[in-house]
Amino acid sequence: MKTFELKAEPRTVLGKKSVKALRNEGKIPAVLNGGRQVELPFTGTLRPGEKLIELDSKRGIITTDIVVNAEDVRKLIYTPDIFEVNLELNGEMRKAVMKELQFQPVKDNVLHIDFLEVYPDKPIVMEVPVRIEGHAEGVKAGGKLTLSMRKLKVKAPYTQIPECLVVNVDTLGLGKSLAVGDLSFEGLELMNAKNAVVCAVQLTRAARGAAAKAAE
Repeated sequence: MKTFELKAEPRTVLGKKSVKALRNEGKIPAVLNGGRQVELPFTGTLRPGEKLIELDSKRGIITTDIVVNAEDVRKLIYTPDIFEVNLELNGEMRKAVMKELQFQPVKDNVLHIDFLEVYPDKPIVMEVPVRIEGHAEGVKAGGKLTLSMRKLKVKAPYTQIPECLVVNVDTLGLGKSLAVGDLSFEGLELMNAKNAVVCAVQLTRAARGAAAKAAE
């Protein structure tokens, strides 16, 4: 996975008026989830931007409200690539991945970003781009290769998640398909439905005509 350097500031003033002012300044409100778990009742000190969310009566998790410059995250957002984000916050470096984006429906500008803090020994679920490799037998026979799923959800420690999932289609015949259950990648657990079709070689009009002539 590629790395991306990003500076963030803690966001201590919340509310619609504050959010609007930030966006007018070219900044994007965000949140860093997946922080450290703590026992309740919590007796420690929260740093700027941090808040405690109760998981149950005995455990809580600390998340952090942050703000980033819109220009700084442009290359992180408008790309099909996935990144490990080296996030500088409160004077320390935190490892994170980008999990979710909220866009303004009309202007299409980014309204909010959800980051997830990651650890080498803790699995996460993340969407990874699919890349087709090879020349399918069905395409040689006149079929058309279609990619139905451009990303797949995988579960693994972030250190094991690749930049893309390479799917070889050399043996994929005419009218055949590859489903999630047909694929496997070392160290990764695929989280999509096993019967979901990833790619297929569809019959074209020319291929049907060739098949009909061959049958005569």
